[in-house]
Amino acid sequence: MKYFRIAAVAIAALIPLAAHSADDFPARDIQFVIPWNAGGSNDIAARQLQNIMQKQSDVNLIVENVPGATGSIGMTRVARSAPDGYTVGMGTSSTLAQIAQKLTPLQNDQFTPIARVSVDPLILLVPENSPASDLKGFLEYMKKNPGVSIGTPGTNNLNHIFAEMTARAADTSYINVPYTGGAKVIIDLAGNQIQAAVLKPSESKGQIDAGKVRPLGVFANERLEVMPDIPTFKELGYDVFPFGPLVQMAYVVAPAGIPEEARAKLITLFSKAIESQEFKSFADQNGVVISPLNGEDLTKEINDVQNTLNSVAAQVFKKD
Repeated sequence: MKYFRIAAVAIAALIPLAAHSADDFPARDIQFVIPWNAGGSNDIAARQLQNIMQKQSDVNLIVENVPGATGSIGMTRVARSAPDGYTVGMGTSSTLAQIAQKLTPLQNDQFTPIARVSVDPLILLVPENSPASDLKGFLEYMKKNPGVSIGTPGTNNLNHIFAEMTARAADTSYINVPYTGGAKVIIDLAGNQIQAAVLKPSESKGQIDAGKVRPLGVFANERLEVMPDIPTFKELGYDVFPFGPLVQMAYVVAPAGIPEEARAKLITLFSKAIESQEFKSFADQNGVVISPLNGEDLTKEINDVQNTLNSVAAQVFKKD
């Protein structure tokens, strides 16, 4: 009877703690998995949110870089984590492209969408000493020199799709050089290890400002406010969306099945940080577009982007 009384007391003690933990979420640090190398656009944005959230809500985000397989390794870590809200990850359109081509076992229903961080345009860049001074000249150079190397963070993703579309605009072949993150791409581009790259403004602006690389064209329908002198492919007569519009976005997800209380709190914490003036200023300076979505609205957007990629990727990467 003594042992039963002890057990009963122990269980009784745990009941209020369980209720208390739900009300007080988060009661400890939150692991934020970034499935790319440090120094890339998603890593930079995550560390901005880390600082802002600490100041706003006294919540510690522990950023962990888990690169590999175009984001799939890190996102698998998130999907397999305990569904308690204490592990989240940075999902991207690159992972959606992997899902579209069945290059990863991941599925979107393994995640709980929290909040969209950004919508990022992509740009074509070359080293500063490239023989081509503008987009038209580069496409002509590609046509005369088949096998030009174009670096991308990952493979079979949006960056890779636009590298393919660049080669199609030049009506020639090229060599795709995939990396585990944008930070490594921009270093090799500035060092003339590759002849071109498809990257986000946020991961290349420093090297552009330093005169190490030169942007040639934007894969979008409108010019970038932060880099208004860069023409779009469209205005120069090159269609990079022949199979449908594409959007490169980054968004926070948790594992499927987290408690609704934890999801609601995560949505509040991340949305407050993303929509803060400090993050907006960071976005404006780096060519990042903030377009807030969260919860079920984000779930719908992810599904819509997935459906588009299912169609586009099959056309771009179809095997002859």
